[in-house]
Amino acid sequence: MQLLEVAVKAWETPAVTIISQRDGNPFKVLIACILSLRTKDTTTGPASLRLFDIADTPEKMQNLDIEVIEKAIYPVGFYHTKAAQIIEISRLLVQMYNGRVPDSIDELLLFKGVGRKTANLVVTLGYGKPGICVDTHVHRICNRWGYVRTLTPDETEFRLREILPEKYWLRINDLLVTYGQNICKPISPLCSCCSLSHLCEKNNVFKNR
Repeated sequence: MQLLEVAVKAWETPAVTIISQRDGNPFKVLIACILSLRTKDTTTGPASLRLFDIADTPEKMQNLDIEVIEKAIYPVGFYHTKAAQIIEISRLLVQMYNGRVPDSIDELLLFKGVGRKTANLVVTLGYGKPGICVDTHVHRICNRWGYVRTLTPDETEFRLREILPEKYWLRINDLLVTYGQNICKPISPLCSCCSLSHLCEKNNVFKNR
């Protein structure tokens, strides 16, 4: 983890983390997480800011026409579906939680379109509570290292909860997303540039640079 902290200084912080650092608003973290799914950070960040300029609370968001949200978030992936999800989530937050985003993973999972990755990010970035957000980068790299041997991101999350010291839980996603985007890529990772190469089993790495 110390090696990763040094290495990632050369690259941009993930978009959702940047949004959380601005004012720590759990609602913005939740919406930005939804926008980020299957979307590059270079698209997620600007789309989130455009949307929050129009509406930055569940109360405001629920009253927007879906076309307004679609226009604001385009070209994020699946923007039609995400616009509908954002309105529905905003309505439920107002009706059931008085506009407050839950700080429980189990409660967040009840919202349509919210999976464990998003729920963990909201809990960690929005509330600073313990959680481990596992996306494809975290799942791939931890298995590539040989630190875990799991088949799905959910399995990786639960295994990391068992073996990863809690002081690293909030940081592991940011570190491995950034490292996975720039060095430990899905195909042909840059092993010759990797400061952790000597610690890595290189599982399922058939070609590297």
